Amino acid sequence: MTIYLDAVIALNFLFDIVLLMLTNYLVKGHANRLTIVLGALFASMIVPIHLYFPNSFLTSTIGKLIFSMIIVLITFRIISFFDFLKTLLTFYFVTFSIGGGLIAVYYMFEHPITAMMNDFAIHSNYGDPLSWIFVCISFPIAAYYFKKQMDRQRSEHFLSEQLYTVNIRINKQTYETKAYLDTGNQLIDPLTKRPVVICDAKFVKQWFTKDEWERLSDIHQHKDFSILPKDLSNPIHLVPYYGVSGKREWLMALKPEYLTIYTRGQKIVVKRVLIGIQFGTLSRDKRYHCLLHPQIMTQARFVS
Repeated sequence: MTIYLDAVIALNFLFDIVLLMLTNYLVKGHANRLTIVLGALFASMIVPIHLYFPNSFLTSTIGKLIFSMIIVLITFRIISFFDFLKTLLTFYFVTFSIGGGLIAVYYMFEHPITAMMNDFAIHSNYGDPLSWIFVCISFPIAAYYFKKQMDRQRSEHFLSEQLYTVNIRINKQTYETKAYLDTGNQLIDPLTKRPVVICDAKFVKQWFTKDEWERLSDIHQHKDFSILPKDLSNPIHLVPYYGVSGKREWLMALKPEYLTIYTRGQKIVVKRVLIGIQFGTLSRDKRYHCLLHPQIMTQARFVS
């Protein structure tokens, strides 16, 4: 069977570029295009080594580890041993994740292949057109999916770091929910100078009867604030703000007795605050129901 070594090296070179770019993205490194290309060129040399020197030291486990270390040193700007170790492990994580996924999918379709990608021990039917087509199509899809998943994990981690348990007391009734610290929320009532915490309908409606909530929803829908009910135990405040269109609008808000935020074993109690009513949802997955104003973290009173 004819083995097109140049084609195998070229394909491996392209794959190595993608793997090194993903590694650089995850470790937030400063590798430039030139060092990534140089690292990929060096990494692709494993192909002729496997073919012509199958019993060489570089095909052993220790040899592959040293080979990977050299790839990392060529590609990335290493500033410490910890940085080197983190980058090396991330490189292996990316390689195993994508390469392992391809092997699993290939075996699922019952194709007899063991793949090779950088440090993988690969013995593949290089002349099999189906194998080439599968790898060429599946690898970029797997790499794209891997990056998307990593982005989602980063986003989830960041979100979880900004989530707090809060208690809000209005009309002697206290309810608990999750709130997100939104640095983009800069809404302050110009009359009372109180920061506004935005809460969605599902959470706020607990303080109202069904009839009261329907009346408020109707007022919000028709934007007719002249008919605001006067018989509520907690009067509705109107907070002016400018929408996305630049047009001045009004937000209905409640004045709570206090708001309590639980963070790292401490309680933050805030009294000078308004609860803005969002007639809708704030989070599609319903992980939180309030948007905290960043100012309340500075003006609050800590209670251990």
